[in-house]
Amino acid sequence: MALNLLTTLKGSMLEGFYPAGWDMARIDACCSHAPEEVTERQPFWHEDFRPVPCETLEDFNVFMGHEIALEIRQAKEEGRKLALILPVGPMGMYRWTVYFLQRWGVDAQHVYGFNMDEWADAEGNTLPPTDPGAFQNAMEQALYGPLGSLTVPEKQRHFATREMLPRYASEIEALKQDGARLVVVYGIGRVFHIAFWEPHFAGEFAALDAWKAQTHRLGARLHPLTIEQNAITSFKSRTTLVPCFANTIGPGLFLQVDRAIGGADGALGRGMQWQGMSLWVALRYGPDKWVPASFMPTMPGVLFFLKDLAGPLAAECN
Repeated sequence: MALNLLTTLKGSMLEGFYPAGWDMARIDACCSHAPEEVTERQPFWHEDFRPVPCETLEDFNVFMGHEIALEIRQAKEEGRKLALILPVGPMGMYRWTVYFLQRWGVDAQHVYGFNMDEWADAEGNTLPPTDPGAFQNAMEQALYGPLGSLTVPEKQRHFATREMLPRYASEIEALKQDGARLVVVYGIGRVFHIAFWEPHFAGEFAALDAWKAQTHRLGARLHPLTIEQNAITSFKSRTTLVPCFANTIGPGLFLQVDRAIGGADGALGRGMQWQGMSLWVALRYGPDKWVPASFMPTMPGVLFFLKDLAGPLAAECN
């Protein structure tokens, strides 16, 4: 008999830990393919969706930054507004977004930025904007500040605070009515979330349409794996610094876009990584409310990923 999670889960401390709607055998099957199969088109993918492997992290950052900058330039040339839903993670692409816009001499006066999430308490109260851990501070440092005179006007920058997040849906709708293009930039979480829209939220909705209609959540309760992911990627392993709640957009926004630009760069060094399973499941699982990232290939867009994340995902001593 094989010894793995599937065969030893019953009676273990992990029984009941994973989201109830996850099909663990199906998840495992998604990850069992050869690396070269990762870009094989699946029946549920949108015809204008494509995954793009990147040899290095530097390539990843440049490609993704160029893609964002190109959306800003094209909207400018078309004389239309651009609503961008933006993440804090991945982040390296923003340096290149700034570079290309400055090199082209293209300003972002027509851009409306909507940060997709922010750390919070259970009531949706967030950190002060200047706090080193605040996503708003990260965006000011990585994108809005470095753009200088070309930057997005302050009144067009939106952050996922208790006061501002509930207004996202109406403000984005008004922009779309005015001809704006809506683009989401996203990463994929360890538990397959988009923004901080966690998989266990699916258990609250009997119907998929009701789940899809959710535009946001204040004080969203985060899964323990999300806490640990962020301890590793954002807090130098110090779990005690990671909040257990966050404000986040929902599928009522991130599934309503004209285009999606995704990125998966979760390599850790010495051959280790945390995001390979997340990538494979997003590409192969098929649309399911218990796996939010599974919907991203159903929309037009591109998903950049580090080639090493394709695996093979197998045991290895490091």
